[in-house]
Amino acid sequence: MPTAILHDGSTIEVQIQGSGPAILAPVSTRLIEGEQADTMRAWGADPHLGHTLATGLAEAGFRVVTADYEGHLNDHPAPLTLTADAVAADLLAIADAGGADRFAYYGYSWLALSGLQLALRTDRLTALAMGGFPPIDGPYEAMLAVTKTAHRMALDPPPPPAGEATPGDWDSVAFTQTPDQTRQFVTLYESLRGFDDSKVRLDIPRLAFAGANDNIRYGEAWDNAYVALAEPLKTHESELTTYGWEVQVIPDADHMVAMQAAQVLPILIKWLRSSL
Repeated sequence: MPTAILHDGSTIEVQIQGSGPAILAPVSTRLIEGEQADTMRAWGADPHLGHTLATGLAEAGFRVVTADYEGHLNDHPAPLTLTADAVAADLLAIADAGGADRFAYYGYSWLALSGLQLALRTDRLTALAMGGFPPIDGPYEAMLAVTKTAHRMALDPPPPPAGEATPGDWDSVAFTQTPDQTRQFVTLYESLRGFDDSKVRLDIPRLAFAGANDNIRYGEAWDNAYVALAEPLKTHESELTTYGWEVQVIPDADHMVAMQAAQVLPILIKWLRSSL
């Protein structure tokens, strides 16, 4: 299995499946089972999500390059160096290891904004698909506040919640992240201070989608932060369309629902086939 050397010198395994136009998707394709899978399902997540996405894209006629970038950062955090430049360099290293000179990119949530930063730093992209993060009026300041709160909580962990985890309620989930794990995302969003996404102009096929209900209200422990993800997409839909984006809003879906393979694959495959 090929490996990529990331910006901090650490290495990550890269997987390749299928044939056809290349697509880079920084997701884990590991099938998670047991107690960890049960915990993920209780929170509304799919423990087989990356596997299903990669398999579906490969079966649809694409060469899929994947790497568990988020999991790698969890195991090997880069607290002081995970800037937007570093993330883009890491993604290019993964593409190189996967033998993808030219490639489309799909990312969801913070990995979607990473794709936008990648597109601004290379001419190797053939298409860009952003899920769960708007290309215009992105919540960069709100996410900086949320990541700073997470880092503060990592330094002084709160007591575990008494009840069961409730999808969408961050206060119902036990906080287990370390200071280094949280600090790296503070570094990322600090590096994006001053970034004006309204001035971005790209000339490759572009897709942006989100759940119609994808606006996250955090609880008191998170200083009642509000992260608007669907609102900017709806507000700027005509503007984005004018700039060449295809925009889709998934009805009755929040952040967790809109990332599921059953939602993503039909949108992504149809768009990729028409774009590539």
